[in-house]
Amino acid sequence: MSEDAARAQLVELARSLFERGYSVGTAGNISVRLPDGYLMTPTNSCLGRLEAGRISKLGPDWKHLSGDRPSKEVFLHRAVLQARPEAGAVVHLHSTHATAISCLAPEGGDAEIPPLTPYFVMRIGRRLPCVAYYRPGDAAMEPAVHEAARDAKALLLANHGPVVSGATLADAVHAAEELEEAARLALMLRGVPGVRALDAAQVDDLLRTFG
Repeated sequence: MSEDAARAQLVELARSLFERGYSVGTAGNISVRLPDGYLMTPTNSCLGRLEAGRISKLGPDWKHLSGDRPSKEVFLHRAVLQARPEAGAVVHLHSTHATAISCLAPEGGDAEIPPLTPYFVMRIGRRLPCVAYYRPGDAAMEPAVHEAARDAKALLLANHGPVVSGATLADAVHAAEELEEAARLALMLRGVPGVRALDAAQVDDLLRTFG
């Protein structure tokens, strides 16, 4: 995909996320890996009103090359993309239900979203770690995010929201959508007797087939 096509896709998918309530105001940011660097949503930008030509371009060393100034959370994307060389994009949202789970999950442990559907396992995997709370924009979280992302496609920032990677931008967006739906189901079913989650053998089968 050319850089121009990647910019256009970023605008389209970011607008779709915004219009469906996955982000509000200027919350959330997105990055895309390019052969010669990275694209990133600008700081204080609204995902629903991005302009392709103003999207930030960063070099392989993560230095700002062109476009508007990048998100103040550039280190968050760097941590994930360096930990996961197979990933082509990262989506960070403040989506309601996943953020709610991030307020309930133990810091430094795994979030309590059971494998209720095969699609959660297929898109997110076996683990959803929750990184300890850091102030938004605090670069001190980078090592903790990098460590969590090494063996997890997605993670939660405690009391903040989800960070999801994918092989492509479309994959990352779809996984972020699936995570939000899984979080919504987990909250709906919390405390309900007789909830049936996938068992370990079923999870293993999905990961062998789709992982």
